[in-house]
Order: sequence, then structure tokens, then C-alpha cells
Amino acid sequence: MLKSLTRASAALLIAVSFGLSVVPAAADQSQALATGVVSGANTAIRNAMDAKKAQPQPTPQTQQQDNLQPTVAQVPPVSQLPVGGPEQLGLPTGLTYFYDLSIAYPFGNIGTAQGKWSQGGMDGMIGYGFNPTSRVVASFYQLQHYPYGFNSGTVPLYLPAGFPAAGCVNLNGTTANGCGAQNLDLTTKDSFMLLSYEKLLVGVIDNHIVPLVISPTYVSRWSQINASGQPGSDVVPFVNPNNGLPVTGVPTRSAQYWSVAFTLPFLKSPKFFGTFTLAPTWLNHVNGVNLQNTAQLYQILYLEYSVNKNLRLFYEPQSSRDYLPTDPYAQHLVAYFLGATERLGKTAYVQFVLNSGGPTNYSPYGVKYFQCYALPCGTNTVPAIGGLKATQFQLQFGVGSPAVLPF
Repeated sequence: MLKSLTRASAALLIAVSFGLSVVPAAADQSQALATGVVSGANTAIRNAMDAKKAQPQPTPQTQQQDNLQPTVAQVPPVSQLPVGGPEQLGLPTGLTYFYDLSIAYPFGNIGTAQGKWSQGGMDGMIGYGFNPTSRVVASFYQLQHYPYGFNSGTVPLYLPAGFPAAGCVNLNGTTANGCGAQNLDLTTKDSFMLLSYEKLLVGVIDNHIVPLVISPTYVSRWSQINASGQPGSDVVPFVNPNNGLPVTGVPTRSAQYWSVAFTLPFLKSPKFFGTFTLAPTWLNHVNGVNLQNTAQLYQILYLEYSVNKNLRLFYEPQSSRDYLPTDPYAQHLVAYFLGATERLGKTAYVQFVLNSGGPTNYSPYGVKYFQCYALPCGTNTVPAIGGLKATQFQLQFGVGSPAVLPF
């Protein structure tokens, strides 16, 4: 089965794998897509493949009986699984849900923010399956992180025209080397709402089924950045990289997207399970300093190992193109997620996740410099931002319908 399935999926994987990198990087919207879309697709694919495998092949005796009584159809043969039995055949049917609470601990080059737990978050999902091949889902996710390069090191301070001399700024809030002091609180909580329709298609290649899940999705995201000074706000000033002018009053991490995800298995065995997802994604409209709106391709690889019936380990490298209002062009994000999920009873779970990610086409990470546009500089200085990278450990506790637990 494993050899045949690998051959069946190989052509697609080879075609897209050159764009997938496992360089450590920060994850953002790709994590929400992975959790809100890929998780449901994985459930459908696993159920469809398990249901097919669970059907015993006809024995010579049953084949002989079928040949002798070709017109009798009152009772299924004993080797046939009854339709509508307790086993899921694809997407979960009926009403399903889950809910969890999470906390995060950031790592990396975060300077004075080291050793501080991020503010807590929550996730939730409610779905309704019309049948094993069609389902609608509404989900909500929150991700906590602290970006690199905002609270350590020294960066230049450029003064207004007529003041050619440049100064410097210590990002750790000290004036030890004669530079000015700045210490921004970039604690960030991203919130995502996803509305999806999931469709399971099943094909046959080399006498083996190959499930494909297609998931059209609408995504709306917004954020809380502590440096904004306002609860629930992500409005902070920044330097426009297109013209060097200050930008104010723009939500820096709020946007809406349309996406279509295609998820296909490449590995299935008693212990291992793997899928690959491609998701072309568009902005609903350009925001902030965006210069274009072309399809951006998300690529998500999911690999899982089942230790026992209650414990699973997973690794999820991703390559995506995040597009925020601060970006003239999409960020080329690469990321990884490494974690474990433990089932607690029938309806509860705990999950541990280490993730890291950031863009490869924006540098340096964090603050590049400060620009003073008018005197006094203390109230008229705006940061120029490079790439946003973050690394964090996340702990989640949740409950939900057994068919849709992230297990």
C-alpha cells in the first residue's frame, strides 16, 4: 500500500517540492491555514483510507456464493461493512466542534522580552458535515508571538533635512554607549477567522484509492500589538519602504484573503501518515503600502508518527507568501512546526508545539533604523521595519468532538 500510494502521489510532489524549504522561519497565516484547513482535510483523508483498508477482501467461499446467487440482494455479505456504521468514511458528518486555550513562551533574539510568557489565546471550530464528502466549517484561531530584533542591539537614527548628523538608538532601553534609548513592546496576538467548504474526492490509481480534499476558504485576520497603546489595536507607525515617508493610522497586521487548498496524501502506514497541501491565495483587496495582488502559493507538508493510540508526534514544514499592509511585496515565509498531541480521555487533549519562522526576502529582522521627521525627535520618530521572525513554544488544552480533535 505504501509503495503504491507513494508512486501515485510522486508526480505532484516532485513538481512542487522544489519550492518547499525547511529553513527555520516564523509562521503566521500559514499556521492558521494548517490548523483550520489542513487539519480537517487530514481527518477526511485518514478516514477514507482507513475505511477502504478495513473492508476485508472477498474470500473464495463468498465469491462462490455470490456467483451461485447473483440475484439475491436482501442481506449484505458478512465481509461487507454496513453503510452508515460507526466508522467515519471521510469527512466528519453532523455537528462537530472543538475549543482550546493556549499560552506561548517566546525564544530567540528578543532582548529584554526574554523570559516572559505571552498573553493567552483561544481557538475554536464548529462544523457541519452533510455527508462524508461535503462539509462547512467556521473556525477561529489566535497565535501569540514576539518578533526578533526589536529589543536588542543598536540601530541608526536619521535626522530631518538640514541636520546631516545621524545618531543612534539602543533598542534595549539603555544609554550606556551614548545612544538614545528605545524599548518597544512588540508582544503580538494574531486572530484569524476562517470560513471553509470542504469537498472530498476519491480517485483510484494502481488499484489503490487516492483521496483529494479541496477547501475554498475565506480568511480574515487582525492583531493586538502592545506597542499600539490601544487594546485590540495593531495601528503602529512605520516607514514606507517605497518612498521613505511615515505611515500612520494603518492597521499593520489586518487583512482579508481568499484561498483554495488542495490536500493529497503521500504516506500511509500503521504508524506514519503524511499529506501535502497547496493553497493559492489572493488578497481580498490591497492594504497599506501593498503594490500588487497576485496569487501567492502556500505549501504545507504534514508528517505524523503514532506512538500509541493516545500519543502522536508531528512535523510540519511550510513555505508561504504572507502579505501584510506593511509589505510592498509578499513575504516569502518559511517555517516549521514540531509538536506532540496527547489524548486525555475521549473528548479532551493537550498539545505541545515548537514553531519558528520568518521571511527570506526581507532583512534584517526587526528594526532597521529610526527616522526623525521633525523636532523634537522624541515624538516624531518612526521605525523602519525589516523582516518579522519569531520562535515560540505553545501549550494548548482543549475539548471537543472526538471526530475532529487535533489528534
